[in-house]
Amino acid sequence: MHFDDLIEKAKQCSETGEHMAIPASWGQGRTVFGGLSSALLYTVMRSHTSDDRVLRSLNTNFVGPLLVDVPFIFEVEILREGKSVSQLSARIIQNGQVAVFQQGCFGADRDSNISVKNNDNHIMPLPDELPRFSDVAQGAPNYTSHIDLALARGHLPFTSSKDSHTWGWMRFKQAPKQITDAHLICLVDAWPPGVLQMMSTPSPASSMMWNLEFIHPHQPVAPEDWFAYQSHTRQAAEGYAHAQANIWNNKGQLVAVSRQSIAIFD
Repeated sequence: MHFDDLIEKAKQCSETGEHMAIPASWGQGRTVFGGLSSALLYTVMRSHTSDDRVLRSLNTNFVGPLLVDVPFIFEVEILREGKSVSQLSARIIQNGQVAVFQQGCFGADRDSNISVKNNDNHIMPLPDELPRFSDVAQGAPNYTSHIDLALARGHLPFTSSKDSHTWGWMRFKQAPKQITDAHLICLVDAWPPGVLQMMSTPSPASSMMWNLEFIHPHQPVAPEDWFAYQSHTRQAAEGYAHAQANIWNNKGQLVAVSRQSIAIFD
């Protein structure tokens, strides 16, 4: 099932209260790919806010495993609506328990004399010059069948790498109708945590908290465009890792900043 179809299904289920289930093709093991569950929760929150209020920040907590092919429901709560900012929360409930919890901040543009230009940039070879991430047939999680990853720095998981950082490019293998914030949320989480490449044998790791901050440059993005991604592991010890990433569009404009806390079970 294409990402766009899942987004439309989430909107429908949020309106009617009916259950939804995610097919195994979007799984990572027995659980749903976290980027997809985050994008679905954002989508149902988005439907409860006015169009002029765009996503500014998104906090997602992966409370428990969200299982593939098992029905779940959405719950949305409007926490506060101010003159220009809306705060909402949303949950995915499966088998009577919270699996994913999310809080979003949506804000309308306001007149301001303050302007600070972002100077972060990246220097990476173009995607066509880079090796592709391994596919499902080579042991990659099922969800990677939907997402194209071109690796510029770092290594595959469980290769005893000394590097803990990951750089590359990402896009959908089958271009969507358009690129929205939901699509970008899904793409950003497609990369495995950089610390996985430091392990010598397959071991589980689980995102606990994920924060995304969004910048909205007024430049159109085509559905087939690549996004650049650079993630740095800030610190890792005692079974936990902390990573931060910048994401740019193909015009070199910063579009998001990601921060993630990860539990490691090596």
